This record gives sequence, structure tokens and C-alpha cells, in this order.
Amino acid sequence: MLAELRIRNFAIIDDLHLLFGPGLNILTGETGAGKSIIIDALGMLLGDRATAEWVRAGAELAEIEALFQLDEGDVLTELRPLLEENGVDDPDNPCWVGLSREVRRSGRNICRINGRMVNLQLLSEVAGHLVDVHGQGEHLNLLRPRTHVHLIDRYANLLPVRREIGGQVSQLRKVREELHRLRQDQRTIAQRIDLLSFQAEEIFAANLKPGEDAELEGERRRLGNAEALMKLAQTAQAILSEGESEMPSAVDLVSEAVGRLEKLARIDPDMNPLADEGQALLEQLADLARSLQDYADELEFNPDRLQEVEERLDLISGLKRKYGDTIEQINAFGQRAQSELDDLGNWEVKTADLERQEEKLLRAIGQSAAALSAQRQQAGAQMARQVERELADLRMERARFAVAVEQREQRDGAFLPDGRRVAFDSTGVDQVEFMMSANPGEPLKPMAKVASGGETARLMLALKSVLTHADATPTLIFDEIDQGIGGRVGGVVGQKLWMLTGNYRLNGAANETVAHQVLCITHLPQLAAFGDQHFTVNKAITTLNGEERTSTVVRQLDEVARVEELMQMLGAESEAGRRSVEEMLGDVRKVKGHSRKRSK
Repeated sequence: MLAELRIRNFAIIDDLHLLFGPGLNILTGETGAGKSIIIDALGMLLGDRATAEWVRAGAELAEIEALFQLDEGDVLTELRPLLEENGVDDPDNPCWVGLSREVRRSGRNICRINGRMVNLQLLSEVAGHLVDVHGQGEHLNLLRPRTHVHLIDRYANLLPVRREIGGQVSQLRKVREELHRLRQDQRTIAQRIDLLSFQAEEIFAANLKPGEDAELEGERRRLGNAEALMKLAQTAQAILSEGESEMPSAVDLVSEAVGRLEKLARIDPDMNPLADEGQALLEQLADLARSLQDYADELEFNPDRLQEVEERLDLISGLKRKYGDTIEQINAFGQRAQSELDDLGNWEVKTADLERQEEKLLRAIGQSAAALSAQRQQAGAQMARQVERELADLRMERARFAVAVEQREQRDGAFLPDGRRVAFDSTGVDQVEFMMSANPGEPLKPMAKVASGGETARLMLALKSVLTHADATPTLIFDEIDQGIGGRVGGVVGQKLWMLTGNYRLNGAANETVAHQVLCITHLPQLAAFGDQHFTVNKAITTLNGEERTSTVVRQLDEVARVEELMQMLGAESEAGRRSVEEMLGDVRKVKGHSRKRSK
């Protein structure tokens, strides 16, 4: 359950520290006091988009922290491997999980799990295991038929089966994409084959070697300047080893200097290192002279070879313009062209193979989807009975509800076992829609066409009551879902929400539903009376440095203050109003006490 919630500098909230308990937690207060802002802050932990506008004026960052206490069970069993895998578990406190998020005015967000920084995706994934928010917008979602298949699958725990079908559909899409490519106009394929053949042949005929262009550039420079290079090399070699006119060569001069150094060393042994250096220098000069002679001997003025090099470089330059900036890129282009050419060369064989794969997958999808459809129809009938019982409790005794599960025939659809071909997607072959008849004698029609605002709200509550009994999420939050519901039904709604906490038995039988902690924002006193803990949310105006500031203040009510709050919600501040509230609370205690006594 959500044990603690701390909110700082978020919208009009300055600093809130809330301690929630198990069971049904009620939040009431005037419109605009900040009740829904508390839910918005929790939405930040669920991955909602965060902007600088949420940061309270005058502050640099907003902070939301939540501490969850978990019992050993399905949620902790699923959550623990996820925490351990990402290194954010707390072995010392395995049944506690702390989530936090900072929203900075600069736009930067910082998310943490158990004090360790994580990305928003992981924070959202972990929070999704812990809390589920049901807001006013879900009234609209219920009127959208595309959401109905997800609700029935969640109700019947069919999502694992559906994921298998989704994987098969994904494979089929890839096969069909490849088939579409291969089934292009044959003339286009022939043209493509001609182009690829020319490209591959042109590249492979060139037989390019990596680095060849750089080597050819160097050879072209040498061939184009052969005479100048030869003259420079021969002159340098002559200066080193032959000398000019009466000037001795560099080798002769250094040789004479080395001789003098050797005589010095014989007299002064400390000069031996310098004599050795001189000898090494003499040998290097001799080597340099020989290298220059070899270089000059290799040089030749060869116009024919220069022409060959020029033509080869022109060829490489032309290929670069068409296929890549480097020889490696040109060769890679040729390999790709040849690979595609090989594929197109046997496209008829590959097309036939892909057509066999397509039919196999269509039959597999149809087989799996038919089994899933049967489970949906069975679950739909069961859900309809449960929803109608819930609607009866909500003063819609004569209303009928049904789950329509139908298929639409399609020429290239999946093969059902009965031979029909029907449309399909990653959810299977079914078009699921909730049907309703609000009044006796009226036929079942799509829910969006027959339900009024109040009826939609009650139907949503009935569905939520049915669905959440099978939901393992420990904390459920209902944000003013009583919109459109009158006070007459408010007490029933309150009892329904309280029953989600698991504190009851049905007809003396053990309660097999999942126990939840429930947080509910409401304006109905009849609903609020069922709360196990009651919080009131108000606005406080303070003056700081001559400026007025508005802040949200939350206070947990004791029994006396709770009576006063419910009186204000009823709009009855007289003694008669007090007696009405006390009588209402007494009736609630009887309902709760009766249920708990039967559960012992």
C-alpha cells in the first residue's frame, strides 16, 4: 500500500506529508483546493509528462516522494526480480519500495527508486505495479469500442495468450512486406536486375584493392616529375660521396673528422663516446648516399606507364562518383548489388516459399485466435452477469449488459477452423464491443449510443468493481469518478469502493478477491462516509514579505471533525443535519461491522 506521500513545491502545494492507511482513504474539500493536484503529483511517478509549469512559483524544483509497503504476494514476487535486475532493490527492507521524482524549472527530471537514480521508463514500470489511477477521463474511454477488447482480456487474464498471437502477427507482417517487395511489376524487376548486373560487373571488373588509389597518386607524382627527381637525387648523392671540383665530399670530410676524433680518444679515453658517434654518423652518411643512388637508378621517364596510371585513377574517380567516397565503400556497394541480384535472380522460388510461410502463419493465427475468441465469449458472458449485479446495486436493476464478440470476414484474412477467413490484428480476430440496454423492452445497443452521463458513470463504476477484483495492483486511486452520480447512489458507490479493500464475505463464503488500498477523491458525503481514513483538503492564504501566497493544506480528520466535514458537504449545519450525518455514519458502521463479523 501507499504508506507515505511527500510533495514539495508542486503547483500550489508548498510542503505536504501524508500518511495513508489500509482500507478506504477519502479526500474531500472544495473545488480548486488541490485534491486533483495530489493525484497529478502521483501521476509524475507513473511517468506522466512533467513540465516546468508544475514547479511552484519562486522555487527551482518540485519533488514527489512515495513510500510503498508491500506484503509477500504476487506483486512483490513480480516486482522483486525487476528491482534486482536493475540494481535498485533494498535487501535490508525487501517489503518497502521508495519512489521519487524531481521536476526542475530548467526542464531536467531526476527519478529515483530506493534512493538510486533511474530513467523515467523504469520508474514508470515499477510504479505501474504499485498504483493504478482511475480518473474522470475513463468515462470517455469506456465509450470507445477499441478499448473494450483490452478490458475483457484484462478481466479474463488473457493477455499472455494474446501476446503469443501478437508475435505471430508480427512475423506475418514481415513475410508480407517481403512478398510485397518481390511481387512488384516484373518489368520493374527486370530493369532492376539489368541495373544491378551493370553495377556489380563494373565494380568487380575494376578489381579495386584497398589503398590502391593512394599508391597510384604517389606513382603519378614520381612519373610526372621523374627528370627533376633524378637530378635532385644525383646531386645530393654527389655532394655526399663524390664532392664537386676542388670541394671534397661530405663523406670524406666526416671521415677526416672521425680520424681526428679517434686520435683524440687514444690520448684521452673520455673522447671514446664522441669517436663512436662520429663513426656512426659516417656510416649513416654512406648509407644515405647509397639509398639516393638506388632511388635515382629506379627512376625513369616512362610516358606509357604514366598514361596507364592516369587512366586507372580516372577509372577509380568515376567509380567514386557513382558508388562511394572510398574504395572500401565502392566494393561494399558491389557486394550489396550482387546480394540483391542473387535475391532477385531466384525471386520466383523465394516468392513461393514466402507464400507457404504466409499461409502457415495465417492458419496458426486463426487457430490461436479462435481459441482466444472462445475464451473471450465465455468470459464476456461471465462479466455481463457480474456487471448486471453491480448495476442492480447502483439502482439500475432493469439494465442489461452484454459483451459482443464478433468477426469480420476478409478475403486475405486468417483461416478459422470452420474455413472462414476473417480480419485480424495483434489482438486476434475479434471485434469486441460492450452492449447495453438501459430500459426494459429496449434492444441491446452499443453503449455509447444509449448511456446517459450518469448511467455511463455508474456503468464505469460497475466495470471497475468487476475488473479490479481481478487486479493485483495494491493501491487503486479514484479521482472524482462519482461525477454524474446523485446522492441516492452515493452510499452504494461508497460501499462498492470499500468492498474493494477486501474487508467482507459474500453469502458467508470466503472472500477470494484481491484486497486493495483505495484512495478516493469525492464530493459525495454518502460515499465519503465509508472511508476508513478521511482527509480534508483546503486552501490556506499566507502573507510573506508583503505578498499573499496560496497553499494546499491537508488534514486527517478525527471523528468529531469528520462529522463537521460531512455536514458541510451535505450543506446542513443545523442539529438536524448533524443527526443526519451521525445516522449515516451509524448505518455505515453497521454495514462494515456486519461484513467483518461474517468474515471471522
